[in-house]
Amino acid sequence: MLQQTRVDAVCPFFARFLKRFPTISTLAAAPEADVLKCWEGLGYYSRARNLQAAAQQIVAEQDGTLPRTAAALAMLPGIGPYTAAAIASICFGERVPVVDGNVARVFSRCLGWRDDFRKLSAQQKLAAWLQPQMANLNNPGDFNQAMMELGALVCLPRAPLCPLCPLGATCHAFRTNTQAEFPVRPAHAARPTRHAIAVVIRRRKRVLLVQRHAKGLLGGFWELPGGETPRRPDARSAAAAVRRQTGLTLSNVADRGELTHVFSHFKQRLALYTCPKAAGRLRANRATQIQWANAADLKRLPIATAHRRAIRICTG
Repeated sequence: MLQQTRVDAVCPFFARFLKRFPTISTLAAAPEADVLKCWEGLGYYSRARNLQAAAQQIVAEQDGTLPRTAAALAMLPGIGPYTAAAIASICFGERVPVVDGNVARVFSRCLGWRDDFRKLSAQQKLAAWLQPQMANLNNPGDFNQAMMELGALVCLPRAPLCPLCPLGATCHAFRTNTQAEFPVRPAHAARPTRHAIAVVIRRRKRVLLVQRHAKGLLGGFWELPGGETPRRPDARSAAAAVRRQTGLTLSNVADRGELTHVFSHFKQRLALYTCPKAAGRLRANRATQIQWANAADLKRLPIATAHRRAIRICTG
């Protein structure tokens, strides 16, 4: 949950998730929709799917017992080198280094390395350098946590507290007053903008929802009908998109503005519409599941965050 997400944002989700899925076995056996619902609002939903897939693999292959080495942990879905090393060293005492953003910042400054630590090759290079430093440690988990905390609390991205740092005497960046130059960060490419449509169609206090494909972005989540569009839509193109998707013919489609939702690699502009009347019969197919959702369904189903906001705006 902490991957690319702040601790204060994660804490309530963590408590709720553990209450709902207290063991590896209960997580492995749960319906995917329940897992996604519990994760709803936290984003990066592939993490939830990978977590459940890892639990299922542990139950199937390890009799429900978590592996104890970084190498074995890294074989599980969604567990990369950093997470594997953190679990193995902190929980099981394996002498394996952890390289996260904080640790990379500490040692890029200390060693004067100008590698791009967003790349796996640079992370592996630092892990290889750290490995012999841990050979004689009795508490490798303490060492790893100390390095992570040093980066989080002292070797800050901006205005690092260098006089307090125990590595200051040997730090290249401190000696040369080049702290701001490390770690090297090539310029980010601008996020592209994608357009999408969301139409609120109501019938007897129910809202029409469609389910996204199981694979891909927000797979398995429910959302308002419409979908992505190659250009900025209008009411007519929104009605046409809904007809292709559901078989319904809309009339008196009203423009309700738009929402902007930022994903990791793009920005989505979600055009909102309401429709008081829809004619025809729903046309479901293998690729698209459709249902009229009542108030209880809206609470129960995993619904994409931007679309849940759209429902509140258009029905509130």
